[in-house]
This record gives sequence, C-alpha cells and structure tokens, in this order.
Amino acid sequence: MFKRILVVVCLLAARQAWNQYSHRELDQPDGVLVAAEPVQVAINELRARQIGEFQVRPLANFSLRGRVLLVSRYRMDFESNLAPYDLGIGWQRMSDSAVLRGLDFTQTGRFLLWHWRDAPPIPEDEITRSATNIHLIPADAAIEARIAALRPGQVVSLKGQLVEAATASGWLWRSSLRRDDGGAGACELMYVEEVSI
Repeated sequence: MFKRILVVVCLLAARQAWNQYSHRELDQPDGVLVAAEPVQVAINELRARQIGEFQVRPLANFSLRGRVLLVSRYRMDFESNLAPYDLGIGWQRMSDSAVLRGLDFTQTGRFLLWHWRDAPPIPEDEITRSATNIHLIPADAAIEARIAALRPGQVVSLKGQLVEAATASGWLWRSSLRRDDGGAGACELMYVEEVSI
C-alpha cells in the first residue's frame, strides 16, 4: 500500500514539474513588443448562444494582440464551467520587459494583481489602461487547447466578442467595455474564436 501511495505522489510531482517547465516564462528583449491597443466595435446583436446552462449574449466584437503576463486555470468555481481560463495580458509599455521587471504579477480570485518594490516603473493609471485580466470562454476544444498552452512572455492575438452571460436563476456575469477601469467588474469576459501566437 505504501509503495502505491509513493508511486502516485511521485507521478503527481512529476506532472506538476512538467507543467511548470512547459509553462515557464519566455524571455523577451527590452522594448515595446505590442504598440497597438485592443480594438472594440459595439454590436447590436441581441441573439444569444447557449453554452451549457449559460446564455451568452455578445456586447462588442473584440480583438487584441498582447504579451501574456499570466495564465490561470480554474476548476472549482461556478464560473469555470463557462470560462476555465483567465489571461493577464499587456500591450504598449506593459509589453516591455524593461517595465515588467519592475512589477510582480499574481492572479487570484479572478483578478490580475500587480505589485512593485519601491515605485511603479510607469504611472499606475498607465498600467491599468494597458493591461487587463480576461476571463476566456473558448469557442471549442481546439481553442481551449491553444489557451492551455500559453506561456508568460508570449505575444498572442485573440479575436472574438466581449459578452454577458446569464443563467435562468438570475446569475449574471458581464464584461467590462472599458480599458481604463480597475477593481471589481473591470475584467473582460471574452468568447474566444481565434488564438494565434
């Protein structure tokens, strides 16, 4: 019995080590890697799509190119049934290694948090305007596999829609439609139809 437990523990440790190695941060040179801001175009399409128990209604077409800051997989919260991944992503000076070296990032409770040691490397409102946390709803299994393979440091392009999701019980999750907001409600909720690195 002890040997079986030891084998299971070793296999789990090896899996965790491989996961950390395969998702290690990719080094990038100093300089802005992505100069453009995300592109958002309002739509008046009222037709919703059903995803499991969720009714998902598009609010805006959305595309962006940015540097991956963090990727988190969620399994235990209710929202993970719809959006199993969160992507912390930055553009403009938040894609510059020289800036990012002055910041530490964490994703917790579906938020992207950043901290600095002595002073922020760029103004805090610029950090807020040029980085975000996106809750990702993959359009299919192939898109989900591409999201799962993302590594911090990679430059990725995403296309899809910002959406609002609701259930028959009255639960509601709505995407932010602004890039300059922070705190609760500031994250984007995105139905992702294309992912490219």
